[in-house]
Amino acid sequence: MSQKIKNALISISDKSNLEKILRILKRYKINIISSGGTYKEIKRLGYDCTEISKYTKFNEMLEGRVKTLHPKIHAGILSKRSNKKHIRQMKKRKFQYLDLIIVNFYPFQKTIQKTKDFKRIIENIDIGGPTMVRAAAKNFKDVSIITDTEDYNKLISELNKNNGSTSLKFREQMACKAFSLTAYYDAIISNWFNKKLNIIFPDKKIIFGKKISNLRYGENPHQKSSIYLSDLLNEELGLKKIAGKALSYNNYNDIFTSLEILSSFEKTGTVIVKHANPCGASIDKSPIKSFQQAYRSDPVSSFGGVVACNFKIDKKTAQEMSKIFFEVILAKKFDREALRYFASKKNLIIIDISKFKNKNDNQIRQFGSSFLIQDKNEIVFQRKDLKFVTKLKPTKKEIEYAKFSLNICKFVKSNSIVISNNFSTIGIGAGQPSRVDSCKIAVQKAKQFQSKKLKNSIAASDAFFPFSDGVEKLVKAGVKLIIQPGGSIRDKDSIAIANKAKVKMIFTGFRHFNH
Repeated sequence: MSQKIKNALISISDKSNLEKILRILKRYKINIISSGGTYKEIKRLGYDCTEISKYTKFNEMLEGRVKTLHPKIHAGILSKRSNKKHIRQMKKRKFQYLDLIIVNFYPFQKTIQKTKDFKRIIENIDIGGPTMVRAAAKNFKDVSIITDTEDYNKLISELNKNNGSTSLKFREQMACKAFSLTAYYDAIISNWFNKKLNIIFPDKKIIFGKKISNLRYGENPHQKSSIYLSDLLNEELGLKKIAGKALSYNNYNDIFTSLEILSSFEKTGTVIVKHANPCGASIDKSPIKSFQQAYRSDPVSSFGGVVACNFKIDKKTAQEMSKIFFEVILAKKFDREALRYFASKKNLIIIDISKFKNKNDNQIRQFGSSFLIQDKNEIVFQRKDLKFVTKLKPTKKEIEYAKFSLNICKFVKSNSIVISNNFSTIGIGAGQPSRVDSCKIAVQKAKQFQSKKLKNSIAASDAFFPFSDGVEKLVKAGVKLIIQPGGSIRDKDSIAIANKAKVKMIFTGFRHFNH
């Protein structure tokens, strides 16, 4: 059912492309009502407009807090055009119908990005705008609501197509979008308050997000997927794609895992991720060596993976990387010569991460209509809690090596074992129901690719050893130090094996499951 537009109310913070709307409204002789900055802009552009206080015969008050909150406005929006009682009441009060509402809100999110001034932030919580939008959306049968400048062209097309009217289908679509906007806007405010008050687990948790883009496909080609951003302080992801094909769900999953690990590095380093598991990681003063060492950890699993570097990639490093098939390369900028070298790789995805900010406070996992939330696992161990449980004690340098190994371990899918030498992984056992199987895989990987480095290596376990068989496997392979949480009823058996083999063992008291 088409609805003729006679009167429009415009109240917008974002005034871009306003004139194209004014032109179409003038063409169909639609009266315009507006207020404040929007009214001034409409008059400046040379179009007729009635100021809202003149329309309501009620001056705005309370420093502009009460402006559009008036019965004449909301009756004009909410009245049912086919309801006889509503018609009589509107005629009695000489109220006009408002057929088109164009509103966008005070920029609350932009305000919290720019300032910490509490008073200013509070004053940028829009009240009148969301109230009008909700009213118009509720009454979509009779009223058109536009909340996004991107929809101006759709409105213009509708008016031209229907000779100054809008279709019911269009109004319903815009109403749906409007309710999404009000929910999103309130969610941003709610989450800001929770963050300000350090409330991590509120009684009612609102998850919000703005769609960045649709993805090539989901975890599998038959699944659809999109990516959303829910960062209060940023409106962009901070990942600049320089080259390559469109990203898929799996690409992003591996990218985010890579960036999570990379953000834990305090020094120059490289991590290679495949199917959300690290298959190699290394820290080294030399950027190219950090890459080479990370790759040598598991060259087979690295095939088709994601490489993430916290440094600028030069030509020499690009040449080295180009010898191997990777799907994605992430780095803090690229030399021009490096990009020229990568250009020959047609489908290689190149992403600049220099503006990426990892501010994920919570981890969320959904199961049907319910979801779990937990805070981030940011601790590796605390030195004051370390227990040196074997006869031989580790050196300060060995503790640093052990910390590196355990840090990588906490990003590996459980059960997990990571064997390293110095600050480079040499064997990773991931995702096994049995811890001893993870030990076997880690040892087998190390033997396959870097057997010489197994001697005097360091092994980290994400949880305690329920039996001593895993420790036996590691000791037999040549591991000289094992770091683990401890806490098993059979810890004494593991300690005894370590002592017998003159292997050092550290208990951290911290478990690092990652399912």
